[in-house]
Amino acid sequence: MHHLGILAHSTEGAALSFLSFCQEGFRRLGEHDHPDVTLDYIPFGRSMAAWDAGDHDTVRKTLAVSVDRLSRAGAEFFICPDNTAHLALERPGPALALPGLHIAEVVAEQAARDGRTRVGVLGTSYTMEGPVYPRALGARGIAAEIPDPGEREVVNRIIFDELVNGVFTEDSRAAYIKIIERLAARGCDAVALVCTEIPLLIAPEHSPLPTLDSTRLLSAAAYEAAAGLRPFPSWRGGAEGLAS
Repeated sequence: MHHLGILAHSTEGAALSFLSFCQEGFRRLGEHDHPDVTLDYIPFGRSMAAWDAGDHDTVRKTLAVSVDRLSRAGAEFFICPDNTAHLALERPGPALALPGLHIAEVVAEQAARDGRTRVGVLGTSYTMEGPVYPRALGARGIAAEIPDPGEREVVNRIIFDELVNGVFTEDSRAAYIKIIERLAARGCDAVALVCTEIPLLIAPEHSPLPTLDSTRLLSAAAYEAAAGLRPFPSWRGGAEGLAS
């Protein structure tokens, strides 16, 4: 079994990823058993000014510190259960200290296996308006669809005002459901929940469309990599080696 490192960049998403990874072990290995796992978390607030300034290179440097600490703690590969962080991780720069699974690649692989042709993308404004998911999905012949500007503002506000702070309300769930309904009306055959906190608000039974839960998909892929059930990752940041 390989030792997993979790590069945390937001609290609720990292916690869900940790739990999901351990639960995958319980399910496959037996009660109380899972591959070794270490989590490192430099508080998100220390990167917020850089995010607001669009300074992804500075964010990448902070994330690289976490990856280095995971390596020194004995981890052999990493995941980052934060979709937005991959905008920074894809920036050019020195190779990260560990190889990692790229969350958008994992989600896009599942969308392709499911035969999806047009996927709605719900996440932070940075993620919805950024290149990560159009590239990953487009490389597999899948169109990426995002909500209209006003709807994107609603999705983003709920994430930062509520979800990352552990607040989950029925009003916000209803707002997300309406947005997903409109994505369905525009021809989407699935919705990717690509803020790792969204699955805590929108479960499959709530969604008008089949969901691609980026958090749990990444955790399951991490278990498979740790257990030798999928190819060991080789990506060390930047765009090299990603599907395009």
